[in-house]
Amino acid sequence: EVQLVESGGGLVQVGGSLRLSCAASGFTFDAYPIGWFRQAPGKERAGVSCISSGEGSPYYASSVKGRFSISRDNTKNTVYLQMDSLRPEDTAVYFCAIRTLPTERGQCATVPYNYYGQGTQVTVSS
Repeated sequence: EVQLVESGGGLVQVGGSLRLSCAASGFTFDAYPIGWFRQAPGKERAGVSCISSGEGSPYYASSVKGRFSISRDNTKNTVYLQMDSLRPEDTAVYFCAIRTLPTERGQCATVPYNYYGQGTQVTVSS
């Protein structure tokens, strides 16, 4: 059974930092792209960042580029999202997700993901 468990969310002031973690199990972790999505109140879920299983540069949404950094530790079956210089508009529930469907080598963005975690709340106060 595929399981994705996010942690690390919380309340932080503008300009602060948080590091989200997503522990994965139930599948071959290093074989698939993995990403972070977020959903703010009243808005649709949107992609934030993703990283492929092998070659290829990580993807970042334009709104977070230069402030967020994604990484994966295949020895721990964990993906991280380091979030710096946080803004009120970053407030959302953050989800990690994997795509176990066939994917072009090095690709992670602009493709559907088929497993999501339960999410972790990030609140940035001004």
